[in-house]
Amino acid sequence: MKDLFIKTEQQKIWLEKLATLEQTFKLNAQQIDEESYFPREHIQALREIGYTKVTLPKELGGEGFNIHDTIVLQETLGSYDGSTALSIAWTLLTVGDLFENKNWEPSKLESLAKAVEQGAIINRSVSEAATGSPIRGGRPGTQAVREGNKWVINGRKSYTSGSPELDYFLTSAWIEEKETIGFFLIHKDTEGLSIDETWDVIAMRGTGSHDLVLENVVVDESDLVELPTYSTGFKLNGWLLLIPATYLGIAQAARDYALRFANTHSPNSIKGTIASLPNVQSLLGEIELELATARYTLYGAAQNYVELKQKESEGHKLSEDEGTMLVNAVNTAKHVVTNAAITVVDKAMRVVGAKSLQRTNPLQRYYRDVRAGLHNPPMDDITIKKLAEFALKQDEHKGEQ
Repeated sequence: MKDLFIKTEQQKIWLEKLATLEQTFKLNAQQIDEESYFPREHIQALREIGYTKVTLPKELGGEGFNIHDTIVLQETLGSYDGSTALSIAWTLLTVGDLFENKNWEPSKLESLAKAVEQGAIINRSVSEAATGSPIRGGRPGTQAVREGNKWVINGRKSYTSGSPELDYFLTSAWIEEKETIGFFLIHKDTEGLSIDETWDVIAMRGTGSHDLVLENVVVDESDLVELPTYSTGFKLNGWLLLIPATYLGIAQAARDYALRFANTHSPNSIKGTIASLPNVQSLLGEIELELATARYTLYGAAQNYVELKQKESEGHKLSEDEGTMLVNAVNTAKHVVTNAAITVVDKAMRVVGAKSLQRTNPLQRYYRDVRAGLHNPPMDDITIKKLAEFALKQDEHKGEQ
C-alpha cells in the first residue's frame, strides 16, 4: 500500500539512502528506550547523508522536498526508530515552513540556510508548564525585555524535542512593550542558555524533550525574527503532517511484526501457523484497513496543501473559507493517523498475544510511543471543535441565501 504513494525517482533515491541506516537504528531502538538517552549518533548519521536539509530549497543547498515528498521519507524513518524520527521531524517541518513562507528578513533566512546546509538543526520552543499546549492560546511566561539594541530573555520551556543536539532554538516570549508574542532565534552557545534534563516519560523516551532554561539570555535586536499575527496555533502549516507521518511509520512497524509472527508462529495445538486462524486473519485485515484509511487521509491532505501552495505561487489569494478548510484537513489527518496508529498497534499486540508485553518485544515500545501522538498539537478535542464550528458556519450561510 505504501508504494502507491512513492511518486518520484528522488523519493526512491532517498528511501535507499535511509535504508542504509535501517539495521543500525532498529538495533539501537531498544537500548535507547530502556536507557532513555538521546541518540546523538543517529542524528549525526542523518546529517551525514544530508537528511536534515531535505526540506531546504535546492538553491540554498537542500533537496527542496515538499511536504508530500518528505512524508514518504519520514514514515519510513518512523518505522526504524520513533524517537529519532520524531526528533528530526521538528527540524524538517520548521525549515520547510520558514523557507516556504519567508516571513523573516531575507538576511536572517540566508544565515539560517547556510547553517542548515552545513547540518545545523532547529526546533521551535513554545510549550511551558504553566500554559500547557501553546495551541490553546496561553500567554508564555517567558519574557523578553529590550535593553538598548538588545533583548534580554528569561524563562523556561518544556518539551523541547531534540534539545541535546539542537543548534538553534526558535523561542517564543512575551514582549510587554509590544503586547504580543515574539519568536527569537537563539543559538545553543548563547550565554545563559542551558538544558535541564527533565524528560522522564514512558513514551518517546529517546527524544531528549528536556526543559530549555533561559537566564538573562542576551540576543541582538535582529534575533526577534517573528511577530505572529495569530493568537493560537491555528495557522496554516501543512508541514505539521510530518508528525503523524512518524506515528504512521511506527504503526507500519507493528503491522510488519504481527504479520511475520502470524506467518511463523506454530503452536502444537493447531496444524500450520496461526495465520490460518479466522480471528487472526480478521485482526490482520482490520490492521490493513486502518493503515489504508490513515494513508489516504494523510497523503490526501499533503497533496491538497502542495496544490494550494502552487496556486499561491501563481497569484491565487486564499479565501477565509479555503484557508479554514485546509487547516481542518491538516488537523483531521493528524487526528485520523494518530488514532489509527494506536488501533493498529493494539491489534498487532492481540495477534502476538502475551509475548507482545515482554520488555524485549518491540510491540510494547510501539504501544507506548504511539500514545504520545495524542499529545502533539492539535489535540483531538480542538480538531473536532473546529470541524463543528466550520460546519455550523457553513449551514448559517446557506440559511441566509
